[in-house]
Amino acid sequence: MSLPAAPLGRVLTAMVTPFKDDGSVDLDGVARVAEYLVANGNDGIVVSGTTGEAPTTSVAEDGEILRAVIDAVGDRATVVAGIGTNHTEHSIELNEQAAKAGADGVLLVSPYYNKPTQAGIAAHFEAVAAASELPIMLYDIPGRTGVTIAPETFARVAANEKFVAVKDAVGDLFRGTQIMAETGLAYYSGDDVLNLGWLTHGGCGVVSVVGHVAGNQYAEMVAAVDAGDLDRALRLYNDVAPVVDAIMNHAPGVMTAKAAIQLLGVHGNRTVRLPLVEADDQLVGAVHEALANAGLLPITPTN
Repeated sequence: MSLPAAPLGRVLTAMVTPFKDDGSVDLDGVARVAEYLVANGNDGIVVSGTTGEAPTTSVAEDGEILRAVIDAVGDRATVVAGIGTNHTEHSIELNEQAAKAGADGVLLVSPYYNKPTQAGIAAHFEAVAAASELPIMLYDIPGRTGVTIAPETFARVAANEKFVAVKDAVGDLFRGTQIMAETGLAYYSGDDVLNLGWLTHGGCGVVSVVGHVAGNQYAEMVAAVDAGDLDRALRLYNDVAPVVDAIMNHAPGVMTAKAAIQLLGVHGNRTVRLPLVEADDQLVGAVHEALANAGLLPITPTN
């Protein structure tokens, strides 16, 4: 089987935002993590998403983070800016900023907490889209937003060519195949547990948290599916499965991904901003064990 076209890359990691020990943004760390990701299997990066702790960063910080990533890897990978909020004017401002900075696209989650109607969701998407010419990946994650984007809403906005893709964390493969068929939108797995499932059901790529440590394995898995070698793809998926469990199933992925890149020697701390707290020793130990068992820890630090 051949994978469908991927408008924003095949293997993208929703990148953490490195902070200094005092909680301020570490722009050198931002560039270093981005360079590490691109050197290890990722052909795209999503900045300032949930894993980037976007609810805690200012518009100015979002712009600095985005420019640091573009300067570091923008000639080697697509850079997608997270612009999703539950305030339409705020998302418009972020979209305009992303366009000026030179992003390749934006990630727009459905408004969370205020639980708008489907008409409100669609109107929000359309208002934000009007702010720039950047291609948009919609993000459907009802577990966090409290609302699911309805098929008819996807159909409505897909008439606008700016909407090119969906990051799906609904977890319903059958539903996704129907929306793909009806709209022509490209689908990305937004749930590491279902990465292989989406790739074998018409998905074009992944937007991952585990890609912080398994980018090369995911790139190989994507290539195997594209070549029709599903046996190899399944072996690669199973090899990484314990790492997915350690990073995704015991705490927010921000916390465990930061622990992982510290263990890899890519960044010197695992500082997060409240209301998150950094991974404790027990959680770090579980991540360390999973990475070691999967052969993903370097013999010597990388920095």
